[in-house]
Amino acid sequence: MTISQKTKWTLSALVAAALTLLVPAQRAGAEAWPNRPVRLIVTLGPGSGVDLGARLFADKLSARWGQPVVVENRPGGDGMVAITSVLGAHDDHTLLVTPVSSFTAHSYFHDKLPYDPNEMIPVARISKTVVAVSVPASLGVNSLKELEALARAKPGDLNWTTATGFTDFVFAGFLHTVGLKMAKVPYKNPAGAATDLAAGVIQAYMPAYAIVRPQVEAGKVKVLAVTNHERAPVIPDVPTAIEAGYPSLAFDGLVGLFSTRELAEDARAKIAADIKAVASDPDIVKKMTLTAQIVSPGNAKEFAESIAQQKAQVAAVAKLFGNKPVQ
Repeated sequence: MTISQKTKWTLSALVAAALTLLVPAQRAGAEAWPNRPVRLIVTLGPGSGVDLGARLFADKLSARWGQPVVVENRPGGDGMVAITSVLGAHDDHTLLVTPVSSFTAHSYFHDKLPYDPNEMIPVARISKTVVAVSVPASLGVNSLKELEALARAKPGDLNWTTATGFTDFVFAGFLHTVGLKMAKVPYKNPAGAATDLAAGVIQAYMPAYAIVRPQVEAGKVKVLAVTNHERAPVIPDVPTAIEAGYPSLAFDGLVGLFSTRELAEDARAKIAADIKAVASDPDIVKKMTLTAQIVSPGNAKEFAESIAQQKAQVAAVAKLFGNKPVQ
């Protein structure tokens, strides 16, 4: 054996040994996430269904991870305040909790976005918010069919509003499909719209059920249908829009976790698996139902697919209006 051959064998052995040591080190690094407190930035304010759900999951995840999981509310700008906050953190322990509707229509409302949508990575689907098509009880309307009949009898006399840009497109698409004329009234404050709905100032509102729930329970607002593809356990007697005969109003209020690209792929998989484990807890299911949400865990791939479906729905409606914001 020559000295050259010995040298080659020695180098090969060293490389093999280094690779053997490297693989466990990589695994250990993945398993170490999280190694410090985790921040969940929520696009909505305290007391919203998404906020309450985030806090329920945060408590359970903290116990599983052995690290504090802190919920921070950053409402405003149709979700953009929270989104830019997460992207600006450049931190794999800072995650975004948001309804998908917070940003699926952003590109139609803003010529230039303050963030790059491609930098937000889906991590896990958590739930589906119950979204309610609501009217004032004083309107005397008890179904979507009756609302259609009233709007057709009084073209342009009734008005409407929704809670996000995405839901704007969905409701406008419904009006276009059915051939109705109703005036849109913009609101910056979802709670203010609920108050005006109860007073009869506006005649149709399509927000998360949690927003109008107090007025519903007070007998001042009536829910005609939920947009979800399944009936909501919190209001099981209310039909879905599809059951009511209006599939153009159908969508699920998807809520989930997003991260920046700083978060490793294996860490994202771990988070999704832990979300699914927490979602199987009967106590969590019960409490989420009370917040007007339907527990619906999904991994990154499943979440991304459901987001793509909603983006396609927005694009189809936007095309009807020349790819412009709904007026």
